[in-house]
Amino acid sequence: MNPPQRYRLQPSRSTIPRCPSTRLGTLLGAVVRQQRQLRGLSQCELAEQAAISQATVARIERGDRAPSVAMLEALLAAMDVQLAVGGEPLDAHLDARMDDLAARPLAERIDELGLDRLLDRLSDLPQVLTGSTAALLQGAPVPVDALEIAVRWQDSKVLTRWLERNYGQRWNARWGEFGGVWLEPEEPGEHRWSTRYGEIRATMCDELPETIEVRHGGRGYQVVPLVELELTEPRAGELLRRYRDRQLASGS
Repeated sequence: MNPPQRYRLQPSRSTIPRCPSTRLGTLLGAVVRQQRQLRGLSQCELAEQAAISQATVARIERGDRAPSVAMLEALLAAMDVQLAVGGEPLDAHLDARMDDLAARPLAERIDELGLDRLLDRLSDLPQVLTGSTAALLQGAPVPVDALEIAVRWQDSKVLTRWLERNYGQRWNARWGEFGGVWLEPEEPGEHRWSTRYGEIRATMCDELPETIEVRHGGRGYQVVPLVELELTEPRAGELLRRYRDRQLASGS
């Protein structure tokens, strides 16, 4: 009996490769989304007025595609606004975003992520919360763009089956979008997937890290402590140190 065949989903030949998301692309996407929502427009309505596709608007707003100058002008003109360009210190947008998060109740930030819904659906997968997700649950006002979890290598097949059931697509660094590469964590590539419930980023490890429990709204979460995050998670550690340094500088 012949072994089962495996098939790789490949991007269409007509697909034009796009560069990975950049900070500027993310900021421009956020501006378009904010202005659209302020005017009560759907993505379809804005796309029609700007003479582009709804899928393109969605990619721009997610930061997956940086718009050309002409496309950006068309989108903003359709909403009767224009972009003001200026300079600011590098990464000042992070400070502004952390200030905004610090001013909002933690329960609101957790609810905005849809965290509980996604964790409920991952209940059969042994995992713990790490990265910026764990930092947020411990009160740090750091940006969280995806659910970050630690998963053991021995549970990788459980993760793969879950991804298959929930329309998972893995991040394709070559194409700058999700799809076109194997789902399995053992395959080369970033451990980052889009799913029907949101994006997941996994740290694969031999054993799950030590955790503490934090509780919010009557629910307990197993999270990697802040001190460990600073030592083991580069991105979360950088954000935590940035926030702490700003607190010290302001005397708060």
